[in-house]
Amino acid sequence: MKKYTVLCAGLCLAVAFTSCKSSESAYKKAYEKAKQYDTAQQQAQPAMQTAPETPAVVAPVQTRPATETRVYDNSDNVSVRRESVSMVSGNGLKAFSVVVGSFGLVSNAEGLQQRLRDQGYDAQIVKNEERNMYRVIASTFDSKADAARSRDQFRAQEAYKDAWLLSNQ
Repeated sequence: MKKYTVLCAGLCLAVAFTSCKSSESAYKKAYEKAKQYDTAQQQAQPAMQTAPETPAVVAPVQTRPATETRVYDNSDNVSVRRESVSMVSGNGLKAFSVVVGSFGLVSNAEGLQQRLRDQGYDAQIVKNEERNMYRVIASTFDSKADAARSRDQFRAQEAYKDAWLLSNQ
């Protein structure tokens, strides 16, 4: 009985090894397919290389002296925050104001106001009741363009780099 079991196991192993063997024809088919792909690629490349190239059209450069350069005022695109504020200290607001500081405590706002007044500005303090914030205004203007120029001057200084425009209209 042992001989019969060993003989059956050996026969099964022999059949299993011969059935897993890859056929030579499968390799040939894959090789032929890859060869066809390569030849098709080689035939397509010379056709692309022999096509005549069209020259790029370049417009002539026109030089102008710097005195002819125009600078357009773009004050319409300046962002303005609209808030409802009430006067705490100062002479009154115009349409556009430059805010250089916002504080939760009026004493801090008064300190900045005094510092600005020492520098020659007509600084004012207003309160935004909705946010409970005191705004320190360094200058106020009727025109948005003038207010934007003033804001840019304040932003050039390190202490007021976060200056912004306020409209109380």
